[in-house]
Amino acid sequence: RAFTARRSIREYSARPLSAQVLADLLWAAFGINRPQSGDRTAPSWRHAIETEIYAVMAEGVWRYDPGRHRLLPQLRGDIRAQTGTQDFPATAPLNLVYAANGDRMGNASAEDKRLYASVDAGCIGENVYLFCASEGLATVFRASVDRDALARTMRLDRSRFITFAQTVGYPKG
Repeated sequence: RAFTARRSIREYSARPLSAQVLADLLWAAFGINRPQSGDRTAPSWRHAIETEIYAVMAEGVWRYDPGRHRLLPQLRGDIRAQTGTQDFPATAPLNLVYAANGDRMGNASAEDKRLYASVDAGCIGENVYLFCASEGLATVFRASVDRDALARTMRLDRSRFITFAQTVGYPKG
């Protein structure tokens, strides 16, 4: 059923996600599903586990900490409009921003780091799609992001770079 319902949706209700839905979504995205090894719900290039997920909501920005399964405050204020070049991210209840910590990727070239981190983010994004489809949520995975400006706004250090964003919410109507 989730595969049948899986699709990209770009119109969202302003209805916020509950704390439980947000927690379940983040775990499905890239949570730890094998506590003994620390392995995740999505693959990672050479087990670098370089991708970090930031939850951007009206109240601010939080980084998901899978080890403790909690959100850590990153930034106050509403920067949802900066997570995309379209109009809908500014009013959707949640935008996920996928950023890679390049330092975790060893001596791969900058080009390879971007490529591998993008593939990993795509796998995480597909987990989000399937979760959303199973829960009646809407989502769309987006490359239309001014990555450098958003990284500056989010105060990411130089080792981190944004790969993609993904909007999540309840469908409009």
